[in-house]
Amino acid sequence: MNWTKRILLLLTLLLPIVLFGQEATAPAAAPTPVADKGDTVWMLVASAFVFFMIPGLALFYGGLVRSKNVLSTMMHSFVAILVLTIQWTVFGYSFAFSGTNPYFGNFDLAFLNGIDENTLELTIPKYVHFLFQGMFALITPALISGAIAERVKFGGYVVFILLWSTFVYDPVAHWVWAADGWLFKMSALDFAGGTVVHLISGIAGLAAAIVLGKRKGGGPALIAPNNLTYTLIGAGLLWFGWFGFNAGSGLAVNGLAARAFLVTLIAPAAAGVAWLVIEYIHTKKATALGAASGIVAGLVVITPASGFVGVQGALIMGFLVSPVCYLAILLKGKLGYDDSLDAFGIHGVGGALGAILTGVFALSLGAGVATRGDQILVQVISVVATGAYSFIVSVILVFLIDKTIGFRISEEKEIAGLDSEIHGEKGYEL
Repeated sequence: MNWTKRILLLLTLLLPIVLFGQEATAPAAAPTPVADKGDTVWMLVASAFVFFMIPGLALFYGGLVRSKNVLSTMMHSFVAILVLTIQWTVFGYSFAFSGTNPYFGNFDLAFLNGIDENTLELTIPKYVHFLFQGMFALITPALISGAIAERVKFGGYVVFILLWSTFVYDPVAHWVWAADGWLFKMSALDFAGGTVVHLISGIAGLAAAIVLGKRKGGGPALIAPNNLTYTLIGAGLLWFGWFGFNAGSGLAVNGLAARAFLVTLIAPAAAGVAWLVIEYIHTKKATALGAASGIVAGLVVITPASGFVGVQGALIMGFLVSPVCYLAILLKGKLGYDDSLDAFGIHGVGGALGAILTGVFALSLGAGVATRGDQILVQVISVVATGAYSFIVSVILVFLIDKTIGFRISEEKEIAGLDSEIHGEKGYEL
């Protein structure tokens, strides 16, 4: 009798599980993504901020060259908007953010295929994600032009940035920012483009400068800026746009965006102070060019770290980047390459340093990373991989373009000036 009661009791307890077990174990339905108006508005504004950096870059670079080349130098930034907007629309965005391959995307999103006003990326329309990331794709190749200013053909430059974006920028963006990218899966930390934007463009500039050779001439006239007023205004516009560049990279308006905005103010200020102090110790002068260079170096170094570090980390990174970049610029004369406007010295070196220091000062480690040392190792791997890839492909592209349609302008035209010889115009009529 006791066994019968026990069996009946057990059946009574099991009966609800048998009858309702399927409902009890079924997983909860995933919440339907919903567009957030605040996030959408902020990301549209941030996209406009980043776009504004491109005219800022044109002014920054344009003020640093000789007056006979100011217009052609500024055109390098503006033509990037025209050509690369089309590339990004047709296949660039798809190459960067579609597919499951860890190394490159595919054509699934070509011409924004399958995307409409209701398609979301997290809490923002996919169109807005396309726009924001597109601004990065436009300005990155334009940064390269600073390393090869005053000596390249306009057509050769246009072909180069088109091919470079396709074979370098888009794959590296996929590695680092796409959910299936191999560096993303390694938990390499790059919030807004230390490797994807600054390192690979600076390295590409170095490669192009080495292959194409030095500008003709020498002495103070070769390096005398034509209009430092332009350069200071350009630095200010870059800093303004960089708030959207960094604070928008979280794709939401929240405390993370606020902190990224904050450190984008702090690090360049620290770097600017450090640069002026170093310059005064070295030359007994604190120059406007030095202030502008320090500001940009600080912006570069904080870019990969802007979503991961706090105030103390931002200050230290800002103070550290200036002596490193200052030394890199001094070394170019000894090493014999002509990085015209220090694209490698600031963007390449500053981007690499920022990526590594992100691992040092990050408030929390990447997903699955056990120790601080492991995170730093991942950061070093990301720097070496992206830098080496950009250098190798850039050397090949510059060599092939120069040997086919021509990249380096003739000596006669270079001496006369690119504004009149290429564009038939002058930046100044004085």
